[in-house]
Amino acid sequence: MVKKVLLAVAALLLILVAVVATRPARFRVERSLVMAAPPDALYAQVADFRRWEGWSPWAKLDPAMKTTYTGTPGEVGATYAWAGDDKVGEGRMTILELHPPGQVKVKLEFLKPFQATNETTFDLTAEPGGTRVVWSMRGENGFIGKAMSLVMDMDRMVGADFEKGLAQLQRAGQAAAAPR
Repeated sequence: MVKKVLLAVAALLLILVAVVATRPARFRVERSLVMAAPPDALYAQVADFRRWEGWSPWAKLDPAMKTTYTGTPGEVGATYAWAGDDKVGEGRMTILELHPPGQVKVKLEFLKPFQATNETTFDLTAEPGGTRVVWSMRGENGFIGKAMSLVMDMDRMVGADFEKGLAQLQRAGQAAAAPR
């Protein structure tokens, strides 16, 4: 009897490993919004990490979060590091590429509660009525990430934060572009 139970458990584990192994190795999350603000006003909000406090969907989740900025704001190599509670964890962002006023690429490194490195891109395109801002994140799933994807939908989880952040970025960009 015990042998049959052990064989059944082993078979279930093998099936689970096989299912996890077939999950996608890459993921991408993307949201966009047309904003009634010019590309340069929005670009200034995204390219300078110090301005993220005004629109980031995560900035206010932990009021005691510690943040550190290094490098020249709005230039390649500038970094933003944070350490906070369980809601925000710990990590670092580094500006990889800047193409004013159309694109900002960021290396996003999560350190706690789990380690991961992803690339985040903001594409800003002028169009009638304002600027289309596309916020995307792409990365690789290791075995653990693939297993987590069985119970967590990264697109739904992070996508909701992107939507909130884009709405807040729109308000910040419009305020920055408003005549004084």
